[in-house]
Order: sequence, then C-alpha cells, then structure tokens
Amino acid sequence: MQNKYRRLFLFIGLLIGGAASAQIVEQPDPLRPSTPDSSNATTASDSGKVSLASPAPVAAPQTPVFRYRLAADGTVTAGNINRTLLQLAGSIDYELSNLFKLSSNPSFVYGRQSGILAEREWFGDFRTTYRPEKRLYYLGFGSFERSNLRRIDRRWTIAGGAGYKLLNQKRAYLSLTNVILNEFTDFVELNDINIFRNSTRLFGEYTFDNDRFTITHTTFYQPALGVRNIRWNASLSVQIKLTAVVSLRSTIANAYESVVVPGRQNNDLRFTAGLVYERK
Repeated sequence: MQNKYRRLFLFIGLLIGGAASAQIVEQPDPLRPSTPDSSNATTASDSGKVSLASPAPVAAPQTPVFRYRLAADGTVTAGNINRTLLQLAGSIDYELSNLFKLSSNPSFVYGRQSGILAEREWFGDFRTTYRPEKRLYYLGFGSFERSNLRRIDRRWTIAGGAGYKLLNQKRAYLSLTNVILNEFTDFVELNDINIFRNSTRLFGEYTFDNDRFTITHTTFYQPALGVRNIRWNASLSVQIKLTAVVSLRSTIANAYESVVVPGRQNNDLRFTAGLVYERK
C-alpha cells in the first residue's frame, strides 16, 4: 500500500515539477465531494430545518480520506495529416477533516502535427477548501501554467472565493463557484499582463445504471475586471466503467482567450478518448 502511494505521489510530482520548465487550455475536472449518507443527505444547517424530535447526533472523528483519479487519453491520425496528441491528467483530494480538504488537478498535454511540435501544455495547482462537505463552502488556490500552443511562457494565478452545491445527491451533483483571482501572464511575444478576474465555474457529475455510466461537465467563465480580456473554457466527458477502478472515457473540450499572440487563434477545440483509473 505504501509503495502504491509513493508511485502516485511521484507521478503527480513529475507533472507539477515539469511546470517549472513547460497553460493548459482547459482545466481538468475536479473530484466531487464524497457522496453523503443517504440517511443524512443534508444537515440541519444546510437545509434550514431543525428537527424537534431528537437532538442532532454528535459526529464521530473523521479519518483522513485520500482519493484520486488518473487519466491518459489522446488521438493519433496518419495519412495526409500526421497528428499525435497525448493528454495526462490527475485529480487528487485529501480530506483532512469535515472542515478542510486539500486538492490538486495537474495535467500535461503533448501534441505534434506533421512532425512539428504544436502543444506542450502544463498546468499545476494547489487548492484548500474550507467546509467541503457543506452546501456553502470556501476555497483558496494558486496555479501555474505554461503553453506552447498559446505561446505563454508562464502564467501564475492566486484566488479565493466561495462555492455552493446546487445539487448534491448520490447520482447527481452540481456546484457553482465564484472567486476573485489575480493573474500574471508572461507571453513570449506580447507585453506581460497583470490583471484581476472574476472566475465562475459550473461543475456537474451524473451517474447512471448503478454507476456504470458517468457524465461530467465543467465550464469556466473568467472576464477581467476593468479591461477587455475574457477567458472561458468548457468540457464534456462520457465515462463507461470497465472494471471497479478502470473506465473508458471520451472528452470534448473548447477553450477561448480574447488576448492571444500574433498568429494564434482565439479558440481551440479538442476531442480525446482514453482510460481513467480512479479510486474513491
């Protein structure tokens, strides 16, 4: 068991560590909070109702919970256009208690077209969530990105805000988060940008047929404050479970940035298919 965790942390460390030397256009899906007990799906403080029949039970001390998801997917075409795309992504949650959770969503994308390097995208972040199991929760995070596709040498962000669970059931989850973030972007061919953004994220996950099928969607909308500079991205994934821990997944993702270097398009669309290893 210890060796398994060592290998996992080594893999994640390579992804994040590489960022110090390589922005992914879309951020990977986070892990949804652990499914609440069906007998206690909502608490009195979340629902606004207080039971008069009996006092609320005293919660037992919680053992730290470690969960993770690793995904590897891509596309390969040959013929008139030779195209290779590899995408690696991870989602890690470490729930210290009912009050605090640490998480990270590192990812790496590498692509070549007709023998020329097109994509070498790195993303690494570290998040802290306060009251993660409550309907209203709070979060703070920092991230680092680097992108060959958009000619970004480095992009740092720090942010803080709140999230609200619109739906939190065993088979369906939907949350909305809103944060204020400070972004510094060092373009290879443009002047540096140091701005504040309002970032809104809508994240949903739905399972069917006894968790055999999973549909996940993530949307970010990030306008800058005081200047004309908009970023948004969205992704939709369909996942089919092959074993208890391995699934087949296909994802379509779109990303848009209003400010790009000369010669680059504002919009990027990507479709990938691959395997997911997940332990919850």
